[in-house]
Amino acid sequence: MATAWLFPGQGSQQRAMRERVAALRPDLLDAAIEVVGCDPFDALDRGTAYQQPAIYCASLANLRAIAEPEPDWYAGHSLGEITALAASGALSELDGLRLVALRASLLQQVNEAARGEMLAIAASVEEARALATAHRVTLAVDNAQRQAVLSGNSDAIAQAQRDARAKGLRAWRLAIDVAAHTPALAGAAERLRAAMWETDLRPPRRPCLSCVTAEEFDDVPMRLAESLTRPTRWREVLLALRARGVDRFLDVGPGAALSRLVRSTLGDDVEVLAVHELTVAHA
Repeated sequence: MATAWLFPGQGSQQRAMRERVAALRPDLLDAAIEVVGCDPFDALDRGTAYQQPAIYCASLANLRAIAEPEPDWYAGHSLGEITALAASGALSELDGLRLVALRASLLQQVNEAARGEMLAIAASVEEARALATAHRVTLAVDNAQRQAVLSGNSDAIAQAQRDARAKGLRAWRLAIDVAAHTPALAGAAERLRAAMWETDLRPPRRPCLSCVTAEEFDDVPMRLAESLTRPTRWREVLLALRARGVDRFLDVGPGAALSRLVRSTLGDDVEVLAVHELTVAHA
């Protein structure tokens, strides 16, 4: 049985994260406070710059609660790509935290000027692409057969939401204060890529898939930079893992959003668990 560990992106944050990180990885909590400049778990209401480092630390802390061998594959959703790379040994946890904090800060700065939002739609990628084209927003995420995410200016996203509902589609705004995975983030992408060139990168202990290509990471700095401006191909990542023989998926992050997306995409053909469902090594 081949296993993949999955790491979530923004939107998976939970209030109970801090307590778990403090219990399992107090060193990560201290590092986050130092890198971010404050306790990010106490500032979740202040947006992306704090939510993303908190989710990163919470996901890594959850690794201490897994009493089973290392997986055959790693994959992360958006922000979770950096977590997956750190978990797989491709970069250190501290370097990953610094990159996440930089990435999150850049995204929040862009959004303060651009007023962006993200809209999830219970629709096929083709239906979502048509809405994106009609309202001049970006098809940002292909999550599952019937879930896609649009990203763009707040006014255009509001119009896309009204149009989707008029077509009988369920559409809801995400609790994410940035228009991620759009060309508007090109400047932030270049700064992230520059920071990556100063980061010590190593081959991962196990292969890790990129959400940009739905293939194994080749050029990590380029792919992580591209992930800010190009769509997240999460459905294709899951299909690629299944094609590689993965039949057991573990959602390592807070919550169980990725577990639901695995079930939606791959159905009953695979085993799907969230970390809280496992017998833990440390509690």
